[in-house]
Amino acid sequence: MTHLRISQAATFVGVSDDTVRRWIEQGTLTGHKDSAGYAVVDGAELAAYARDNAVSPQDPAGVNSSARNRLVGLVTAVTSDPVMSQVELQCGPHRIVSLMSTEAVRDLGLEPGAVATAVVKSTAVIVETEGRK
Repeated sequence: MTHLRISQAATFVGVSDDTVRRWIEQGTLTGHKDSAGYAVVDGAELAAYARDNAVSPQDPAGVNSSARNRLVGLVTAVTSDPVMSQVELQCGPHRIVSLMSTEAVRDLGLEPGAVATAVVKSTAVIVETEGRK
């Protein structure tokens, strides 16, 4: 079972250490001490809390799609040459970078400040963990 220190838990859900401590005091999360005496929370409990309380902007596309990984955000940069463009979006805490044709950038009206949705559908998603065997 994975346990996360208060500061780690706070980082993963984007709040302060004090907020995580308040959640423990209020019973929102269960805290206990690890073998070194540090306050920790259960990783699975924190993951469930993060999933159940995630807030995403409404997807402006209003379409049905088989893709489940839809990240709504703001375009922060567009770098173009005559053929290809690099578009950067800030989707919550995540920076998403997409390469597409410059024609597509023009057709979609992508420019800094525009609202856009990054749709990710891939069987080649790599998941990594710390150096455990």
